[in-house]
Amino acid sequence: MDLDSPYLDYLCDQLAEVLERYHPVDGIWFDMCWDQVSCSSWAIAAMTKKGLDPASDADRRRHAGELAEASMARLAAQVRAAAPGALIYFNVRPVGNLPKEHQYMEQVEIESLPTGGWGYMHFPKTVRRVRRFGKPYLGMTARFHGSWADFGGLKPYPALEYETSLMVAHGAQCSIGDQLHPRGRLEPEAYDLIGRAYARIEAREPWLTGAVPVTEVAVIETMPDHTQRHLQSIDGAVRMLNQLRQQFDIVRTDEDLSRYRLLILPDDMVIDERLAAKLRARLAAGCRILATGWSGLSEDATAVVLSELGISAHGESAFTDTYIRARPGSGVLRPDSDHVVHGKGVQVRPSGSSKVVADLVEPYFQRSWRGWCSHRQTPPDRVAEFAGAVVTGSTAYACWPLFDAFARHGNAPLRNLVGELIDRLLPDPLLRAGGPTGLQTTVCRQDQRLIAHLLFYPAERRAVDIDLIEDIIPLHDVPLSVRAERSPRRVYLAPENRDLPFQYRAGRVEVVVPEIAGHAMVVFE
Repeated sequence: MDLDSPYLDYLCDQLAEVLERYHPVDGIWFDMCWDQVSCSSWAIAAMTKKGLDPASDADRRRHAGELAEASMARLAAQVRAAAPGALIYFNVRPVGNLPKEHQYMEQVEIESLPTGGWGYMHFPKTVRRVRRFGKPYLGMTARFHGSWADFGGLKPYPALEYETSLMVAHGAQCSIGDQLHPRGRLEPEAYDLIGRAYARIEAREPWLTGAVPVTEVAVIETMPDHTQRHLQSIDGAVRMLNQLRQQFDIVRTDEDLSRYRLLILPDDMVIDERLAAKLRARLAAGCRILATGWSGLSEDATAVVLSELGISAHGESAFTDTYIRARPGSGVLRPDSDHVVHGKGVQVRPSGSSKVVADLVEPYFQRSWRGWCSHRQTPPDRVAEFAGAVVTGSTAYACWPLFDAFARHGNAPLRNLVGELIDRLLPDPLLRAGGPTGLQTTVCRQDQRLIAHLLFYPAERRAVDIDLIEDIIPLHDVPLSVRAERSPRRVYLAPENRDLPFQYRAGRVEVVVPEIAGHAMVVFE
């Protein structure tokens, strides 16, 4: 709806009626609150009055954002005046707006129906953005096989167990949605499904209430002026770090970075002098930085903005596909193989005392009508005069857009390279765990407890565009190691209250988890 039109006044009148007739309300939940770009006569008049150009797409979007925020402020004030303490939430707002918009809400909700179009990566990405604003936050899925109004569609129980378990593993409350049939009859099988999932969460509440995620790595993103490629790089970083068992948040450049031990600048972070000074201050305080691609360089990749990366910059690569070759003895991948990276990188040389740990290998030629070889990219030919991956005592840099390439192609060597660079910078991570790469891990703190959540619910592409979880496949005898300042009094599984033998050595608690049947909670008391 066009909020420049009289519709907003009509909505406020409706809201006043609801607040009066159903007093006292528990809360008001506004849906579909996106920035509605409009070219109506009302919108054109409002933009013109503000000195904006209605013919400019950027100005139309700017006005839509400002109008949405002003409307939220008006509606929130109306609710608070009539029903102090009532819950207020505006759904479908851009996550990047939360720093300025969370003042209009009492909590943050993450609507995320994995089989309804959101996918199983949406919640893990979004929750890492929203949980730092001091507001309660919750995940919202649904009982449907597909999306809302999938009447007659029921999600397999293992999928609902995973979705709710993932929510609480990230410190979120959980919500399972339904939609009433026009006759108002609740569907018994749906509520058996919902009740079973909630009963499982209820049994774990003593270890969930007040638990706060513990993180030490920050993936830095440019918001709100991000590009589609940057968003894809963030997606690749989440996938990679999940598989590498890193405990991380996604943070904006204007946020406090002091709590993090490692900062990751993925692929195309534009760094101005203000951000460079902020990053240098963190390096001076003992933090570490991993950068890839254009991050830390000028936009044309001919100058280095963050000199601490230990490189000089020499422009964009001439090739859309190049290769990684590890140097012997570097500990980064195997030195006798070349691993492709799809996507243009940049050309850098080491500077100062930095060390090259992987070479950039170029193809015979750039694939085009002038030169062509077989079905895909041109094969590797020669080690370039430029470096691939470079490390210093406090930084690591790779010339390729590794995170974007991993999001698009999922090549394991890219993840393994990033993992080995992180190991150099963060040799004592908060958590280490064995098991398959699909095992997800989080760590939460609750009073004097650390709680490690271990989740393994493999999804399969069983339909054209839907990933499904139908089976819980247990893992056995999974080694787990958590960094701790002192030896715990007790280590046990919750809610089973089953003690686990453990060893404390070199600042780490070592334990073997006998079984992970979907979701295991290991408590370090």
